[in-house]
Amino acid sequence: MRWKTFGEREIYTNHWLKVCLVDVELPDGQRFEHHVVRLRHLAVAVVVNSRREVLMMWRHRFITEAWAWELPMGLVEADEAPAEAAAREVEEETGWRPGPMKPLLYAEPANGITDSQHHIFRAEGATHIGPPTELNESDRIEWIPIEKIRGMIDRGEIVSGATLNGLLYLLMDEGVR
Repeated sequence: MRWKTFGEREIYTNHWLKVCLVDVELPDGQRFEHHVVRLRHLAVAVVVNSRREVLMMWRHRFITEAWAWELPMGLVEADEAPAEAAAREVEEETGWRPGPMKPLLYAEPANGITDSQHHIFRAEGATHIGPPTELNESDRIEWIPIEKIRGMIDRGEIVSGATLNGLLYLLMDEGVR
């Protein structure tokens, strides 16, 4: 069943997002305004080294008042491809230059309320180029053994949806239980 749309108006906008009201009609004929959050797209990097470790960051998220491990990620700029954004974010946030980015997964994490697109890539290996240039992203940066990731997820040490998507896909690819 397809919902029909009859227009959209912005309620709020800034550099990161737009909040809109969309005039929609349900298949049963009911018509109303539906809130939609339009977000810039996200690029995420799963960087794996030759020791089967994943490059991760321990960081605090003030919105949920929680600490957890995350993959390097950030917004895709207007003038760049998602793979370029993923590589840039790895360098800025960790000080490591990843190998070539290969598509791993595409996701729309909450497509009932937002149009956010998550482009998740995998890179084999990375070269340390210096300290991170983005100093506000994480408390520490570590290479985490792939075999430890499942336990970290089970203990709630990894909770970011974009990070979980990338790591669960990696675990599936690696055949790790």
